[in-house]
Amino acid sequence: GSSCEKCDFETDLCKALPELNLQPGWIRRNGQAGMGPPYSDHSGNDSAYFLSWSSEIQSSSATLRTNVFLPTDEEHICQITFHYWISQTSGTLMMGLQKHSEDTITNIWQDSGELQNQWKSNTITINSTEKYEV
Repeated sequence: GSSCEKCDFETDLCKALPELNLQPGWIRRNGQAGMGPPYSDHSGNDSAYFLSWSSEIQSSSATLRTNVFLPTDEEHICQITFHYWISQTSGTLMMGLQKHSEDTITNIWQDSGELQNQWKSNTITINSTEKYEV
């Protein structure tokens, strides 16, 4: 069966992004929070929640780390689809893959936001013969 989990941040951070893995600077908010754009989520709902990185934090970068995923094979591929918004020309959103036998994080996708101030979506397929985090 399908083991897809939908993560919409409506009630919490969902299973994929444990509270412990949330670095300072990330907040869960909606478009009504009075914090500037985006003023709605990707579907245009201004009361729907999303994760937002507060530029008031002096740190130049902040990581969101998933739970541990199990190895993939022909039956169990991993596809992650996500919606994102980049509002600053200097900002870059990156997705990295860390396999459990490696100390380093391999960059598997990035967008530096040529198309500013609009929601975009992307789907990533991950293959790993061992446990990993994203």
